[in-house]
Amino acid sequence: MATIFTHPVIPVVAGLLAGKERVSRRLIIWSSIASVLPDADVIAFRFGISYASEFGHRGFTHSIVFAAFLGLIAVLCSNYFKAKRHIAFLMVFIGALSHPFLDAFTNGGLGVAIFWPLDIARYFWPLTPIEVSPIGAGFFSSRGADVLLSELFWVWLPALIILLLAKFLMPIIKK
Repeated sequence: MATIFTHPVIPVVAGLLAGKERVSRRLIIWSSIASVLPDADVIAFRFGISYASEFGHRGFTHSIVFAAFLGLIAVLCSNYFKAKRHIAFLMVFIGALSHPFLDAFTNGGLGVAIFWPLDIARYFWPLTPIEVSPIGAGFFSSRGADVLLSELFWVWLPALIILLLAKFLMPIIKK
């Protein structure tokens, strides 16, 4: 998995690109929470559910269906988010779906059950350059530092470049 520090990068960038008039700070925060929520599945270990189970780590909570479910909850909360319903859905859906998207780029674990419940197989992207994060607080170690450096290079830097390009190019394109 990517770390709790990196998962929110995608919804934050998406919210900043959409602009304050469409996406409130509150919606960015909740989209960021949705981006880390799939890893709540690690609680399954406490109940004896194996990693490889469809209800284990990187199982159903790492699926399109789970992301859509969170998006539908966001629709019900759109007034709270001060957003149109479709924007609330999209932001939370993107936040939640960005989690398995990033995890599938990691070089460890069993892959993600992105197509659950139609397919319980686990998938990775063909390219897996992101160092997998240790489960638990293990990222406060030298291994964790390697993971964070990997995420800085493969996630944070591209996200920053996209954000800066969009911010600088949009005024030029609008002319």
